[in-house]
Amino acid sequence: MDVQSQGEPLREDGMTFAEMFEESQKTRDPVKEGEIVKGRIHEDSKDVVLLDIGYMSEATVSLSEFTVIDGEPGIAVGDEVDVYVESREDDSGLVIVSKEKADKLRVWDDISAAAERDELIEGVIVARVKGGLSVDIGVKAFLPGSQVDLRPIRNLDKLIGQRFEFK
Repeated sequence: MDVQSQGEPLREDGMTFAEMFEESQKTRDPVKEGEIVKGRIHEDSKDVVLLDIGYMSEATVSLSEFTVIDGEPGIAVGDEVDVYVESREDDSGLVIVSKEKADKLRVWDDISAAAERDELIEGVIVARVKGGLSVDIGVKAFLPGSQVDLRPIRNLDKLIGQRFEFK
């Protein structure tokens, strides 16, 4: 093994560890705040999910942001998820990301594209609210009671839980 004058060993290709580190930092795409990135679930605990997003430190997401199926989160170690980068580093050195914000941004893009193409969007009526109904089309939407049907419907509660197409 060759040794460089500063005492740092050389690899066969002639690069020192410091040079290799610098080179790896040039090729690594830095995570930017305000963008959506893919993350692989590294570990999940009772409250937090740790993600590898290809950055120097791991990212954390609250477990409450994941869909719960039969009391258990519908995720597993190794799953890939899209997350929105809120902050590159918190007090403990972790990247703060949000799955909910990434989902909402994607949904808004889908809704906008459907509106431009004059297409229908499928949704589920989730609740009765003052003046109409609350509809889940990926985000909460308001359906005025006057636009539910051609004729007034007396019992809007019977529609809760039903799936319809909306424009």
